[in-house]
Amino acid sequence: MREKLLIGRSIDTGSWIHALDPRAKLVSMLLYVVVIVLVSSWPDMLMTIIFSILMMWSTRISYRYYIKAMKPLRFLMIFIFIVQLLTVKSGDIWFRIGSLTLYKEGLELGLLSVLRMALLVSFTAILTFTTTPGKLNLGLEGVLKPLKHIGLHPERLSLMISIALRFIPTILDETYKILKAQASRGADLKELPWKDKAKMLVSLLVPVTVSAFRRAQDLIHSMESRGFVINEPRTSLYKLTWAFQDTCYLLLFILLGVVVLLV
Repeated sequence: MREKLLIGRSIDTGSWIHALDPRAKLVSMLLYVVVIVLVSSWPDMLMTIIFSILMMWSTRISYRYYIKAMKPLRFLMIFIFIVQLLTVKSGDIWFRIGSLTLYKEGLELGLLSVLRMALLVSFTAILTFTTTPGKLNLGLEGVLKPLKHIGLHPERLSLMISIALRFIPTILDETYKILKAQASRGADLKELPWKDKAKMLVSLLVPVTVSAFRRAQDLIHSMESRGFVINEPRTSLYKLTWAFQDTCYLLLFILLGVVVLLV
């Protein structure tokens, strides 16, 4: 099950994007989200798709990894498309059968919504594919430093996020073990009907939740035994340095946003 998980997995190909400062990648990702929200026409969408494909190509990572990153959300994308198609009642009629009438504007809005989500998920994967968890945590802490002025602690926030990301494969492994144990007792999830599958998945919540709390408690004891104290000054394995190529990378996203606004 761990092999199927792409969240938080870094794939080192030695590209120039891998060498960028994680702070530049995080800020650029935020700018990209703004651009995705602003996209409202097909010229904008086409320009954003071309830009995204070029960035993915620059990472030297196969496109099939980005497609796999979108796969878990395919049903949500289909649902959003159907909702837009059925609820929008404006524009020219595209299809009519009996009392069911579908409009071209609903079709276009549905396609734009699906493309927005697909681009956002696949492009977000660039951040995790090209950045190790340690550097990502350090970059997140650097981006959140201005929050100190309003009383928030960036060290705590980045620590919580990094632990949450690291716990995802652990919880999946624990779920896989429980499924194997139930299958050995004759309750194979693959052979059950949909109704029984839903009941069986609900029964997994209790053991998986208990296991997650137990592992969290072990992590607390492990950190305390190593003298870890939150908000205390400590050294880091990585040192972040902002270079010229980081500025260029950031300017590319700013330029994309300006062009989309102008179009």
